[in-house]
Amino acid sequence: MNPDQKVALVLGGIKGIGKAIGLDLAQSGIRVALTYFDWEEFLPQMQEDFEKTGKDHLIVKINLLETEKIAGLVHQVVDHFGGLDILINNIERGGWPVVHGAYTEDQWDLEVATTLRAKQWAFESALPYLKRSNDACVINLSSISGIVGRSGPASLVFNEGYSAANRGISLLTETWARLGAPHVRVNEIMLGFMETRHGPQTRGWDLLSEDQQQAILRHTLLQRIGTLEDVVMAVRFVIFHAPFMTGSVIRLDGGYVLGSEPVAPMPKGVLIA
Repeated sequence: MNPDQKVALVLGGIKGIGKAIGLDLAQSGIRVALTYFDWEEFLPQMQEDFEKTGKDHLIVKINLLETEKIAGLVHQVVDHFGGLDILINNIERGGWPVVHGAYTEDQWDLEVATTLRAKQWAFESALPYLKRSNDACVINLSSISGIVGRSGPASLVFNEGYSAANRGISLLTETWARLGAPHVRVNEIMLGFMETRHGPQTRGWDLLSEDQQQAILRHTLLQRIGTLEDVVMAVRFVIFHAPFMTGSVIRLDGGYVLGSEPVAPMPKGVLIA
């Protein structure tokens, strides 16, 4: 993939993971469009940081829950840059049990609509333009909540609706890989506890006791929280270094999913050689 000839659309790019991915793509030479809706207090810094890249970019305010506007967003990107080659499906919303308590119907609907439904409409709107590219790539950002749900140390972090939506993303990834083939690769990066997503730089983390925070780290084989750079490197790998990979899920969780199953010491056995 030649970065200087590519255009990327990054959903949810005003801060955190989306912004880090967008900046890395811009710095690699890719022209980037990014969306935001809330967190407007971060907009001036976002604008300044992308101006510093010196690369043509586009920042669009849009409520992606209003799905009828998504086709217009994609058209705007294509009109501005002349095409679309990369879609980073980063938008999500998950209410922590420790923050929100028991579900309300509105909270459930909001999480499913943001985390799952918006991705579907974004992909459908982008696919015709992605197919015009000779090397297109879609990356769905999801969560290990789709595997572990509300269990173990994550019980205070992952709600059932958010978890169900993230399990659904894996199904979309497989279906979209079939729809996009052979010219559009579709893959998924399933995130564990990251610094700006379910980690120390989020409101919910500070509501956990020190013991509860340590329980999450003890459950993670690598004994640390993931960083923005960890995500950026995984995205870079999928876009630039995995041309034969589609319909796949990369679990970027530091081994959290495996952490609850210790390996017993090897027994002596009863047979004598």
